[in-house]
Amino acid sequence: MNSSVSFSILFWVYTARAINNESNIYARITINGKKANISLNHKVHVDRWNSKHQRVKGHGEIPRKVNLFLDDTKTSLIQTYRDLQNEHRVVTPQLIKARFLGQDKACHSMRDLFKYHNDIMIGKLCAKTLCHYNTSQKYILNYVKKEFKAPDIYLQDLNYAFVLGFESFLRTYKPSHYQEKIGNNAIMKHIQRLKKMTRLAHDIEWIENHPFQRYQVKMEKTERDYLTDKELLCIENLEIKIKRLQTVRDLFVFSCYTGISYSDIMDLSSDHIVKGIDGNNWIMSNRNKSGVPFKIPLLPKAEMLIKKYKKHPRTQYSEKLLPSLSNQKLNSYLKEIADTCKIKKNLTFHMARHTFATTVTLSNGVPMETVSKMLGHTKITTTQIYARVIEQKVSEDMEMLKNKLGNLSD
Repeated sequence: MNSSVSFSILFWVYTARAINNESNIYARITINGKKANISLNHKVHVDRWNSKHQRVKGHGEIPRKVNLFLDDTKTSLIQTYRDLQNEHRVVTPQLIKARFLGQDKACHSMRDLFKYHNDIMIGKLCAKTLCHYNTSQKYILNYVKKEFKAPDIYLQDLNYAFVLGFESFLRTYKPSHYQEKIGNNAIMKHIQRLKKMTRLAHDIEWIENHPFQRYQVKMEKTERDYLTDKELLCIENLEIKIKRLQTVRDLFVFSCYTGISYSDIMDLSSDHIVKGIDGNNWIMSNRNKSGVPFKIPLLPKAEMLIKKYKKHPRTQYSEKLLPSLSNQKLNSYLKEIADTCKIKKNLTFHMARHTFATTVTLSNGVPMETVSKMLGHTKITTTQIYARVIEQKVSEDMEMLKNKLGNLSD
């Protein structure tokens, strides 16, 4: 028994509810100040109850049988407590009561929920999204281990305080693969995933109350970084002698002129190039992330890159449109390209998608609804995030116009 846990059993009678001076005997389980009462369905005359020794007074057969029953009950409760500990369960007075009364068979744990969620979502969520869920689940179990000193927790013990505690835990937690603490929006994403899983548990009646009823997810507004015309042109025209960096640059530029994400580019094959309504080549596929279809007319620079790699040994072997490279290596090599071009921004492959939305399309008058379709967004509001960037460009263009007009008037 863990010395840090306070566990006790008390037998008592409810004298205030005595009928004809007889009352039921109760067992009270206490763990770290939390209590649960169990009615033992045995009555005793209140005058014959010894509250100090928690026994029935007298030496007759009835007192002897009742006291023997109390001894057996205490032994059974202690054994129940030990069994639950050996099962690595988060032991609470309510759980001991449920096990003692044979009512805990329907109790499900956090690990049970994770397995159920992941099993039914295999065909519904893309591999990357499931990977994000696995990360959130790992963080949740790390919190449970730290807070409850146990490898798991029962869903019936989830409450609003658990959600707040998990948020606080994430704000100070440093994952082994990060150099810094987790950012606010990433924290909110982990909490959103916990919320979706607990809603699932509520819907399938594994829990009665939803612990998120009073919790509000608060995302911080962030600007989507992108490349300007000059920065994109610098990367396009950069003379690169190292082949791996050439491939990285080409993949990045291809994404800048198509808006296709890394995972979707890696899946592209010649089957995805079809004749569009205008008779020109389009790329048509579905997003890995959401399954939403996207249809993108091929701009000349993107089409030129496809032709460049058509007979490349790596594409002929993989039967893909472009060479394959891990996202981690892509982002690492992009840092080298950014340094060479003296671009101070944190250049990542996903920035190419933002560049397509802003510099290549919206800034050149392509309607937002059209851009939204090409990006495969499920909501126009997702695309509207880029409108703030376009407003900044309008401001810069107007400032240049003011300077030109000022020079003409001089």
